[in-house]
Amino acid sequence: MTDKEKAEIDRRTFVKRAGGALVAASSMGMAARSYARILGANDRIRLGQLGCGARSEGHVHMVQLASKQLKVETVAVCDIWTLAREQRAAQVKKFFNLDPETYKYSEEMLARSDIDGVMIATGDFQHAKLCVEVVRAGKDCYVEKPFANVLDDAKEARNVVKASKQVVQMGTQHRSEPYPLAVRDIIRSGRIGDVVHIEQEWNVNEERWRFVDGDTGFSREMLMDSKMQWKQWLDERKSKLREEDTDWKRWLLGKPDRPFDPHVYLEFRLYKDFSSGIFDQWLSHGCDLVHLWTQEAYPSSVVATGGIFAWKDRRENPDTCVAAITYPKGFLYTYKTTFGNSYRSFSRIQGRDGTIVNYGGEGASLFVVSDEGGRKEFDPDESGPTYAGMPLVSPSRDPEQVVRVPGAPPPNSISSGDDSVTHLLNWLRAMQDRKEPNATVDHGFSHSIVVIMAAQSYWSGKKQYWDAQKEEIADHPV
Repeated sequence: MTDKEKAEIDRRTFVKRAGGALVAASSMGMAARSYARILGANDRIRLGQLGCGARSEGHVHMVQLASKQLKVETVAVCDIWTLAREQRAAQVKKFFNLDPETYKYSEEMLARSDIDGVMIATGDFQHAKLCVEVVRAGKDCYVEKPFANVLDDAKEARNVVKASKQVVQMGTQHRSEPYPLAVRDIIRSGRIGDVVHIEQEWNVNEERWRFVDGDTGFSREMLMDSKMQWKQWLDERKSKLREEDTDWKRWLLGKPDRPFDPHVYLEFRLYKDFSSGIFDQWLSHGCDLVHLWTQEAYPSSVVATGGIFAWKDRRENPDTCVAAITYPKGFLYTYKTTFGNSYRSFSRIQGRDGTIVNYGGEGASLFVVSDEGGRKEFDPDESGPTYAGMPLVSPSRDPEQVVRVPGAPPPNSISSGDDSVTHLLNWLRAMQDRKEPNATVDHGFSHSIVVIMAAQSYWSGKKQYWDAQKEEIADHPV
């Protein structure tokens, strides 16, 4: 038997024993931790990419942007799907003029002692489990949101991270951006008084998370303009993903076995066993901003509802939903999204003495603060402003002030996007200084609680309550 054949048998044995799960404290992980090098300010930081799908493309792009300010490069990519691996390796070659090492299985990449940090961009349900694997291998970690969508996964990953010395950054990038931080400071200053309600409505008019794969034979315009039925599109399109080019059981990562389905694999955000869709992807950002602004760590209760009203395309998760969340400090947070109408996304923070409004969806930087809605306007019919035209503006007695941050780009209503080099640099410098980054594992645990409770409420039809002492979700008041 050749050495190559022996190695393949050893790998298969590992996968069989692990059942597609994690390395945990294996000898491989111990070796990596033992030889993990200590970074200095002038050292080149070497990163591995774990998960090579669309979000990973953004990760490599962020690393390229960061490399203009700090010595950093991507040296390895890992994905169980051959095509994704090859595409990401080609991007790294283009951006850094180096041929990264490519790996099918994470334990193979994590065995390298010269990798300082790993960026995780896999399926929602895989984030927390893979973060545990990375941290136990002695690597620092940047992990996409949601941190977790299963409570036990969230608890385990948080505990493992906090028991380690690794620097772990959540992918909730708005914690590093100037305008959300400026709003936090305005609220803390008492400018609008005690917060009583925060509302977010982030909409798009699209099928969201479809069309991420393959050769449909139909353009987006054809599908939007014609009377072609979604069923025809779903039945006729072909996926580039073949079962022999990946490891389906490994991808399931502990989920119940089911027949291979390339569209579940690539469009997992539509299917409830793997993601809660809008809650996982957007509410995670929304509630994290609420936590940033109010210094809250967990909700008191969550109730959510909605349905599939616009996109009858076999998705399981809602295309329209709303969640109402209460907090111990005594305020209400409501979150709403529809994929069937994109009218005027906004966020609004209502205090006893004034209001802050954000114009635009998630990531928009245009915030306006005024006294409107405060104590002086106890009844809009008697003491509030009168509107007779559009656009609505505050009256002269409640002058609006646009929030501006010196040195930051001018504010606008367009999303800043996910590729935040500021957030990545915060993690990289925290790695060098061995300190906490802006978006810690505790912040990730907090947004995970909200996401998980919203999904459970949606599917059960029941209001959910958080027991902070037991760290458990209950269906009755605590």
